[in-house]
Amino acid sequence: MEFDTIAAISTPSGEGAIAIVRISGDEALAIGDKIFRGRITLREAESHTIHYGKLIEPEDNEPIEEVMVSVLRAPRTFTTEDVIEINCHGGVVSVNRVLQLVLDQGARLAEPGEFTKRAFLNGRIDLSQAEGVMDLIRAKTDRAMNVALKQVEGRLADQVRRLRQELLETVAHVEVNIDYPEYDAEDLTMMTLKEKAENVKGEIEQLLQTAKQGKILREGLETAIIGRPNVGKSSLMNSLVHENKAIVTDVPGTTRDVLEEYVNVRGVPLQLIDTAGIRETEDIVEKIGVERSRQVLKDAELILLVINAAEELTVEDEALFEAIEGMNAVIVLNKTDLQMSVDMEQVKRLANDRPIIYTSLLQDEGVDALEQAISHLFFTEGVEASDLSYVSNARHIAQLRHAQGAIEEALQAAEIDVPIDMVQIDITRAWEHLGEIVGENAPDHLIDQLFSQFCLGK
Repeated sequence: MEFDTIAAISTPSGEGAIAIVRISGDEALAIGDKIFRGRITLREAESHTIHYGKLIEPEDNEPIEEVMVSVLRAPRTFTTEDVIEINCHGGVVSVNRVLQLVLDQGARLAEPGEFTKRAFLNGRIDLSQAEGVMDLIRAKTDRAMNVALKQVEGRLADQVRRLRQELLETVAHVEVNIDYPEYDAEDLTMMTLKEKAENVKGEIEQLLQTAKQGKILREGLETAIIGRPNVGKSSLMNSLVHENKAIVTDVPGTTRDVLEEYVNVRGVPLQLIDTAGIRETEDIVEKIGVERSRQVLKDAELILLVINAAEELTVEDEALFEAIEGMNAVIVLNKTDLQMSVDMEQVKRLANDRPIIYTSLLQDEGVDALEQAISHLFFTEGVEASDLSYVSNARHIAQLRHAQGAIEEALQAAEIDVPIDMVQIDITRAWEHLGEIVGENAPDHLIDQLFSQFCLGK
């Protein structure tokens, strides 16, 4: 069943100019010929060509759709199997009718991610590249897309394979020493082992240094906008989203619930959360909103604390500064178009070296400076996605940390003169953890779970 002929709709559901039904497997061309009528049959067509024709009901030769069919012959396809793609008119009814026609001729409805799974099982891509495909589809910014594209191209896989080869050569050297001790000196083998292990450990550490930024690019940064009522939190959200998502009035307490929106800030995806103004209130609805705001504050990875520059700091402002102690934060001094009344020395002391940005959201001033400050907080100036292999996947990060730990244990054991065959066990364990990243040691249930997260038709 794993390698029978499968079919699925590969375009989003809904109305559109075209929709695509993809078929992959040994019977793809035969199934296509049962329902396609053009100048030539699909089995006569050359690979990587597209053909105009009509789809018909095989039983009565009744035309049901006007289509363009792409023919892609094995092995030069995504799945390495014969593939045809039927381009039909977009729309829920038309594309489902075409899919049902294909299934009636013997194809099986593909499971989520099954086309990509076949590409992996047939050796066209490894597991890290397959996960990169999913990240590419889900990318929310250009920078995130570039990182995913590098992973699809195999940049991370190449690095991991090189590190595995280095560890494998080390293990082989140890094996020679164990089997033929008369031809090798153990102290020389141990010295080589330490040198190679230190080198691999250093490269793993370099990869892990990008993990924080990589996860941000992949998953987004949960960002809470907090402050007292009527300081400009909703205006700030609208400015960053470039749309009037939140209601803005002069009445304190307008925002009574948590509003969420994704926004692209200099290539950094932010899950932006506009909270209800945090203050003591007797209003039952506003009180619920304030409690939700406090919970969001605890979970957020970045805080945008908005302060009214036209007023002196209040006890509530100072309490908010205390609440974000030790957290990533940018202080936004808003309403700078009015006369400044805030004590800047006090603000700087409470900010504790965190960025302070001056804004007049009413005049649309200071937003660029805020976006730049957010970007600089998480990404080093001049370091772009094209310069690094960002590790963005939580599974990859976990396996790299396991491999790093195994190598550290091997080095510690070597320092206290543990027998070399015992040290070799930890080196082998590191090699296995690295193998799980590219799928060479990954168990079947993990592979099934990963591909089940893909969309249908990919």
